[in-house]
Amino acid sequence: MHSIKYEGAVYDTHGELPAIGSRAPDVLLVNTSLHDVSLSNWLGLRKILNIFPSIDTPVCARSVVVFDQLASLHEDVAVLMISYDLPFAHARFLEQHSLTQVVGLSAIRHQGFGQNYGVQIIEGPLAGMFSRAVIVLDENNTVVHREQIADISDEPDYEAAYRSLGITVDLDLLEDQ
Repeated sequence: MHSIKYEGAVYDTHGELPAIGSRAPDVLLVNTSLHDVSLSNWLGLRKILNIFPSIDTPVCARSVVVFDQLASLHEDVAVLMISYDLPFAHARFLEQHSLTQVVGLSAIRHQGFGQNYGVQIIEGPLAGMFSRAVIVLDENNTVVHREQIADISDEPDYEAAYRSLGITVDLDLLEDQ
């Protein structure tokens, strides 16, 4: 169990993030075309899972935009944006911001993602939603990096996520959003 901070209070999540070196639990999520997808849809690709409470909050939105810009530089990395938001919200956001590199995925139809990945918030005003976390998988779905962001208002460590894949990124080169 992890504790996360939201608006100054501390809340617990269910379980732990998958361990470095472990095989990532398989997932069943819904894409913006309302199709069920799993990690096998990106078989052979390295994957960055950006997990967050809602696309309609400033920090979550910024993380999606930043990951989209970074993804445009690395075609061999699938960048998956995962929340409980409806697929329509993901689609709207991607279209509004002209994002083409990241994939919006919703856990709305399938239970278990939050528990299996240790990100389900179990108390407080965000109970049932996901905490902010980044999990990086190699092409065989082995966990090579994990970050549970302690304070929901903080952004993930983008550089560390890419560094775990042997990729150096320069955030100073990104467009301001």
